[in-house]
Amino acid sequence: MRPPHTPARPPHRRRRSLTVLALSLLVASATLVPVGAADAAPTLLSQGKPATASSVENADYTPASAAVDGNASTRWASAWSDPQWIQVDLQQRAAIARVELQWESAHAKAYTIQVSDDATTWTDVYSTQSSTGGDQTLAVSGAGRYVRLLATQRATGYGSSLWELKVFGTPGAGPVDPVDPTDPDYVNPGHPNVPVPDSGPSTVKVVGGSGDWDLQVDGRPYTVKGFTWGPSFASADHYMGPLVAMGANTVRTWGTGADTKQLLDSAAAHDVRVVMGFWLLPGGGPGSGGCINYTTDASYKATTKADILHWVETYKNHPGVLLWNIGNEAILGLQNCFSGAVLEAERNAYAAFVNEVSLAIHQVDANHPTTNTDAWAGAWPYLKAHAPDLDLLSINAYGDVCNIRENWEAGGYDKPYLLTEGGAAGEWEVPDDVNGVPDEPTDIEKGAAYVSSWKCLMEHEGKALGATFFHYGTEGDFGGVWFNVIPGDNKRLGYYSIAKAWGVDTTATNTPPRILSMDVPGSTSVVAGSSVDLNLTATDPDGDPIDYVAFFNSKYIDGAGGLAWTALTQTAPGKFTVTAPERLGVWKVYVFAEDGQGNVGVETRSLRVVPPAVQGTNVALGKTATASSFDPWNGDFSAARAVDGDLGTRWASQWGPTAWFQVDLGSVQSFDHLQLVWEAAYGKSYEVQTSTDGSTWTTVRTVTGGNGGVDDLDVAGTGRYVRLNLTERGTEWGYSLFELGVYRR
Repeated sequence: MRPPHTPARPPHRRRRSLTVLALSLLVASATLVPVGAADAAPTLLSQGKPATASSVENADYTPASAAVDGNASTRWASAWSDPQWIQVDLQQRAAIARVELQWESAHAKAYTIQVSDDATTWTDVYSTQSSTGGDQTLAVSGAGRYVRLLATQRATGYGSSLWELKVFGTPGAGPVDPVDPTDPDYVNPGHPNVPVPDSGPSTVKVVGGSGDWDLQVDGRPYTVKGFTWGPSFASADHYMGPLVAMGANTVRTWGTGADTKQLLDSAAAHDVRVVMGFWLLPGGGPGSGGCINYTTDASYKATTKADILHWVETYKNHPGVLLWNIGNEAILGLQNCFSGAVLEAERNAYAAFVNEVSLAIHQVDANHPTTNTDAWAGAWPYLKAHAPDLDLLSINAYGDVCNIRENWEAGGYDKPYLLTEGGAAGEWEVPDDVNGVPDEPTDIEKGAAYVSSWKCLMEHEGKALGATFFHYGTEGDFGGVWFNVIPGDNKRLGYYSIAKAWGVDTTATNTPPRILSMDVPGSTSVVAGSSVDLNLTATDPDGDPIDYVAFFNSKYIDGAGGLAWTALTQTAPGKFTVTAPERLGVWKVYVFAEDGQGNVGVETRSLRVVPPAVQGTNVALGKTATASSFDPWNGDFSAARAVDGDLGTRWASQWGPTAWFQVDLGSVQSFDHLQLVWEAAYGKSYEVQTSTDGSTWTTVRTVTGGNGGVDDLDVAGTGRYVRLNLTERGTEWGYSLFELGVYRR
């Protein structure tokens, strides 16, 4: 049901995904004078110009073009490895005077700015090994048509991401012939595309009727066997071969643009075809997209329709095109925008717009069918009533795939359908585990889910025309582990199980380790920073030695998708230990079992991290607390929340380099221990102070080099007031405490 999307972020946090692949690259440095007061007013040259990148985190949400669109709320984000690059074609040669960067929190620590006339030979005009991210203005001196940012070292464990890349200079530093990236003969400099075969466009038809349909390509029956596409389009040649080797003939996208040509070229060269996606708001189902009023917003509909038709005209003769898919999960997603009768009217209007676009596509291109995807069969009645021009239906379904047939028959539909996303049951379909989070299926269960889903589809003969399962992706983050079949370029069991179902002989093939069992003893109460036992049984069917790697994820604490590596120690056969995170809440621990042959098995379990128990009486519990400031915008983050005994509430300061927090014990009392339970925005350096009158303070403990989590401090003090004088924050945000306990033992 769910396409890749950026999860909602709570206050004070931005997270990006885990590094799965690591590369290294040496670049030359150039020493430059930092920009000062403006010497001139060079022209902004980059906005709206063609941009490409070495990779994208998600082609629909974080494309390279988002960094040059002039919109500071959209961004380019790379895959989770080094090096990465993003470049902009100024479409004319220019003297470059200044580059402005607006980094997302996942920024590059080391990078180089380069210029080129041909996007092949590059000249460095700026280099740094110690970037701190944020908004940066760089004075440079060089000339060229292309400007590239080459990021060689990330500052975090995640990718590289820019809200905006702005290039300023003086145009006209020598002519360069314009290049149209949508031209059929265009080859992306530095990343040559596979030449498009001279076979010309295919003719794709939905044929048959009365419950017995077929999809035909150039007059031959065609059953869709494929996956949704995850890697960057620029890397299609690398990943297309393994896709074909698993018996696949189709890939699906959610969006279409200039860079789609790279995917189409590679697909055509490998005899693979592409379900060409067009994104309509509010796509992606619950929690995704943006609200659009389809009953009244004529401007959005006209602009979107024109853009879709532009790309249909651009690619309709490409032999890699299979069909056009108009929208993804918007009928379901509209429930986030409207309710009641208004919701029904909007859903009807959306379906009518889909039909309008389908009619227009058929006028432009008579050789390829149209469809529309949603996440539940309950969307189909709207399409049946208002989008009769569609050639076939489509649906995203995971644990519910085998119920599609019943829904199709009950609805009396007169069109065949495709499964456009599917696989193992998702978060929204499984029961919760002992820690109250969705109980993720095992690798073995996920592999079996592809096979059973395919069997159910093929048993609906003449109606189900095939599937693009979710997801042929390389990400090794939370969603990637749940769904991807090639995380980090390693093949999982699901890759081989569906290959076998598609007729590939895997008898003599080296396949992944099987993790047969995994549990975390005492998983409901793991003390922060303590040693955690993992019991894990795994076997490799080919007898390969298994290398085990562990990671943590905080999705159910802060919505973060990334995985963070952690040291894993094997203490005995099937016995391992890791060190628990210091931050409180429910974490997921992952174990990757790699065989050294390009295969991996992955298993995950949850554990709840709690603070260490403290002996004695907490004399601060429920007492009056005050602070220099608190965040008033995102909920109740007042000072009292840090002494209420509830680890689910917290105090949060406004963003700033210093702050203070104090509690009035009600009378002069002695204490000998403090426990500070930090939220992600922790104090790196601070002083513990006491006072009898709230005016004159005595420092009884100084802390430097703190790393957040839980700080247990043995400190003797006496006073009515206890204050934390917070002098250095550990993040870019302010300070935030779940609890401050002052103990007398």
